[in-house]
Amino acid sequence: MRQPSLDTEITRLSDARTLAPLSAATAIAQDLLIALRQAKHVVVFTGAGVSAESGIPTFRDALTGLWERFDAEDLATPNAFRKDKDLVWGWYEWRRMKVLMAQPNPAHLAIAALARHVAKLTVITQNVDDLHERAGSTDVLHLHGSLHQPRCASCGQAHHLPAAIPEEPEGGRRLSPPVCDHCGGPVRPGVVWFGEDLPARQLHLAQQQAQACDLFFTIGTSGLVYPAAHIPVLAKQAGAQVVQINPSKTPLDDVCTWSLQGAAGTVLPRLMESAGFDHSA
Repeated sequence: MRQPSLDTEITRLSDARTLAPLSAATAIAQDLLIALRQAKHVVVFTGAGVSAESGIPTFRDALTGLWERFDAEDLATPNAFRKDKDLVWGWYEWRRMKVLMAQPNPAHLAIAALARHVAKLTVITQNVDDLHERAGSTDVLHLHGSLHQPRCASCGQAHHLPAAIPEEPEGGRRLSPPVCDHCGGPVRPGVVWFGEDLPARQLHLAQQQAQACDLFFTIGTSGLVYPAAHIPVLAKQAGAQVVQINPSKTPLDDVCTWSLQGAAGTVLPRLMESAGFDHSA
């Protein structure tokens, strides 16, 4: 399976019960609170909207500096790396700097805290940062790879980067990638580029966990990037109740049992408080 496929339609499975935005001060549905308190296995599936609340730019944000002539999609491809390795590596080191300067937000902290209140919690993310881990979540499934796990473009050998935050100019710069210690090939970012397969093991585990849970949260994701966007559908088809937290409507609205509109860092702590759960890290 390849990603992304932006025009794939989602099967309409049920009508979502949409709660009013937080500004309307509408109480969270009691049946959702009961479902959360009684859940045996909760899966939390996060997208770019969660990291954006920590100030990390999304692919929809306009690029600046050296990158302003490019769309993010133009830099995140195998062909782009083949054509101009220094340009692409420089952009990813700039992105890694931004990620390491960012801090987990209340949504990340609430997700990590949720593990203390349910029998089993699985965190699946489409994000390539480490904010879930820094908030305290463990065994996170990264469907789109990680900025912090580069590998050789030739032999696939893992390459270890210094732990320190890169010191990159705000406007960005061209930067030659490191050389593989094993074969001398160029090191590439450890992320899934457009047109590449998702890591098979991670995808299989994510699908497996989605089909085994009884409550599934989809948070801050557009519901457009496939095959990841099909994972909430798999959960629903297997009998889980699905909760969406997102500032606006998405193609997943009709898959959800409940749809809560608002910022994840506001809605998720409020939901946990309403359920009687401590949401601090």
